[in-house]
Amino acid sequence: MTKNDSHDAPTAGTSTSSDAADALERVSSGIYDLIGVRGKASNDQSTVMSCSDESRETHFRILHPWNFYPATASDLHAAMEQLKTELPKNGWRIVDYGPDTSKNKNIRMTADNDDKKASIRVIEMAKNDPPKLSMDVVSGCFRIPDGQEIERF
Repeated sequence: MTKNDSHDAPTAGTSTSSDAADALERVSSGIYDLIGVRGKASNDQSTVMSCSDESRETHFRILHPWNFYPATASDLHAAMEQLKTELPKNGWRIVDYGPDTSKNKNIRMTADNDDKKASIRVIEMAKNDPPKLSMDVVSGCFRIPDGQEIERF
């Protein structure tokens, strides 16, 4: 994604919020396909967020939070390692990786994809019951087309 000097968030172009959400959910599906470990994804819906330093009436971002639950707890780390290996092969650049500061020392990974105008934050939550990968896929900042309104969901 490209950063515009007047924005904190990278710019992603012009789109309706509904079309942008559909596109980001397709990005999430592609990430799910890269996991390569048996398991199940949650069925969470996308939501519209504001862009910092931009009008809520003209600009928005999409957030698609979801979770991956491996078929067995022992597959959780393998799922994270698979993503760490496969994301870069598929246009993602890992910008952060390592334990967080929580008492559980969860492993966190952040990756950006300029072509898809998206970022992902993955948290390996091994001590959760059940263990899971928590995913936040977020778009860059879109501008709503002239004459349209941002649909909030």
